[in-house]
Amino acid sequence: MAKIRVLQNVQCENLGIISQVLQSYGLEPEFIRTYAGEPIPKYMKDAAGLIVLGGPMGVYEINQHPFLTDAMRLIDQALKHEQPVLGICLGSQLLATVLGATVTRGERKEIGWHPVELTGAARDDLLLSDAPRSFTPLHWHGDVFDLPTGATHLASSELTPCQAFVHGLGAYGILFHMEATEKIVQDMVSSFTDELAHEELDGQEILDEIHQQIHGLQSIGRTVYQNWATLCLEAMDG
Repeated sequence: MAKIRVLQNVQCENLGIISQVLQSYGLEPEFIRTYAGEPIPKYMKDAAGLIVLGGPMGVYEINQHPFLTDAMRLIDQALKHEQPVLGICLGSQLLATVLGATVTRGERKEIGWHPVELTGAARDDLLLSDAPRSFTPLHWHGDVFDLPTGATHLASSELTPCQAFVHGLGAYGILFHMEATEKIVQDMVSSFTDELAHEELDGQEILDEIHQQIHGLQSIGRTVYQNWATLCLEAMDG
């Protein structure tokens, strides 16, 4: 099976439903668990694509988290070799940084279930063309980014102007979470209790909305990730 390199930056934020999608397309996740100190490879080599998952750190916290430099170097390698990249939450911020955009703290953190609106450009996008124009994913971020130069703006929310973008044919930055499972949401709420308390947010309210939101979200996410997996296969054949 072809490999997909996956940078996992905190234990509670894993591939979720992406894992099943990749395996159904003959793609095998190759995890680099940065939270456990596993070293990030310098090169993509024969990997079919790269996924960079979320984490509580900021892209500007390189001194506290030196692996961020290596993560951005690997993203840059994938871009140079035109290998598909999928950056989720922190991963989208790292991708935006590599592409020259500025990542800063937002006015306030966006955590919980909040609607996003797709742009007109998303109607023709390879990943999002079949998604509803508005839907409600899980959010868990405090940092925001400008749209990178040359990228196409794909989604926004009331609090965050740039929620998703694509650069070139296969580099996607998505700030929100469509990969979430019920367990991921539960684990994030239990792992980030201090953050929730600081923001005066009730984790139980997030948990109470799981059954209302998760199945529709997973249906949308599954299609999006299937389309990304197709990009990886096409890149290998090309």
